Amino acid sequence: MDILIVLVGLAIVAGLVLVVMHNGLVSARAHVRESWSGVDVELKRRHDLVPNLVETVKGHAAHEKSVLERLVELRASAESMRGDLPRRDLAAVEGQLASTLSRLVARLEAYPELKSDQHFLALQAELANTEDRIQGSLRFYNGNVRELNVKCESFPTNLVARLFGFQPAAYFKLEDASQRAAPLVQP
Repeated sequence: MDILIVLVGLAIVAGLVLVVMHNGLVSARAHVRESWSGVDVELKRRHDLVPNLVETVKGHAAHEKSVLERLVELRASAESMRGDLPRRDLAAVEGQLASTLSRLVARLEAYPELKSDQHFLALQAELANTEDRIQGSLRFYNGNVRELNVKCESFPTNLVARLFGFQPAAYFKLEDASQRAAPLVQP
């Protein structure tokens, strides 16, 4: 009888440990999804600024047409990839978008009439603010990914993760080192 009580007690403890580990994995996965939502909001904010920037620049710098067209193309591509979690190729497209924005802003510094346009200056300031917010959101997202991945790969939670189908999440990282820097935008 005493052995039966010990076995039942061990089963209860094992069940509680399993529930705690499972709930930790659920919580970590929810944090990853929530933090990606924050990144997605900031990327959408950047995407929303692009048409305004393009329209503002069109009147002042018509010969930057190829850069503007590329910017619009990259924005459309990035918008089509939006979702609950990042696709692996989204980082490359977002990196190209940031790089193209950076090149455009650098080129536009040569246009004195554009540099004095209040709408353009406001867009520059908003773009700089948005890029800072994107970087902060990405750090938060990648931190949550790290937490989930550690749980999925560490013993004994890795056993629970496999049992219930939890998968490590993908970090959002830029492939090209030159794309890691935020566009240089000077208000």
